Amino acid sequence: MPRLNYHHLHYFWHVAKIGNLTKAAQMLHVSQSALSAQIKQLEESLENQLFVRQNRKLVLTDVGSIAFSYAESIFNQGEELEALLRKGIQNEYQEVKIGMLSTMSRNFVEEFVSPLMNNPMVKLVIAARGQTNLLTQLSNHEFDVVLTNIEVRGTYKQLWQCQLLSQQAISIIGAPGRQLSSKFSNDYREMDWVLPLSGSPIRAAFDGWCAQYQFQPNIVGEADDMAMLRLLARDSNALAVMPAVVVKDEIAAGKLTAYMTLPNIYEHFYAVTVKKHLPNQWVTELITNYINTASLAS
Repeated sequence: MPRLNYHHLHYFWHVAKIGNLTKAAQMLHVSQSALSAQIKQLEESLENQLFVRQNRKLVLTDVGSIAFSYAESIFNQGEELEALLRKGIQNEYQEVKIGMLSTMSRNFVEEFVSPLMNNPMVKLVIAARGQTNLLTQLSNHEFDVVLTNIEVRGTYKQLWQCQLLSQQAISIIGAPGRQLSSKFSNDYREMDWVLPLSGSPIRAAFDGWCAQYQFQPNIVGEADDMAMLRLLARDSNALAVMPAVVVKDEIAAGKLTAYMTLPNIYEHFYAVTVKKHLPNQWVTELITNYINTASLAS
């Protein structure tokens, strides 16, 4: 077999990611016919078909999926090397770039990054994004780690490394001084409620819990952002459903009370990274330390 042509492999990699020959040709600034010819040459050199057409789309064959996983590793490492050399191998300090899901608890993120907050050797950069943008920027090496409460599963298109950091029990939170039991009672039926939006994992679990008791809550507010739920819990007379960590400062100050922990309902927090030849040592330590601390606490 002739030596592998990495130029052809690079073109194949882009076509496989996009799944459309025309769009890939436009992005690569080559003609569609030239791109098709180079993919054909790669298939001939590998002696295997890499794509099949299904409903006008290019779909990877089994061999194509294997080839893509290798190409993904090869070119991601190349981009990693380029980014490393652009920044310089030796700096007075090292940047740690963290992406966080825009709707998740800021208190959790603060707990996670706290070991680096006063480290003179580290410049901490934190940016909030939606889940799709987070993963795109992570794959482009714009983030070292992504924090999210939505599990990310790997496919042949991206070798995600998704680690469960912790799971937080979900509580019923409200203003102090109410005569509410730590177990569900009729007193809860008389209360107003602010809840996560329909479709969120917490809301789905809460709705299931309500169905168990044939309870229809009087919902006066909904939000998909934990910071907004925190404000609604603090500034309204309604009960809120969220992890207690979101309002830990208010609970400690006596401004809010956790009245009840919902049984077997949790919010999960994940750290997502991609495989790197030279992983960021600070991120590795952050993840390891947090998991160990959470294990000891439980």
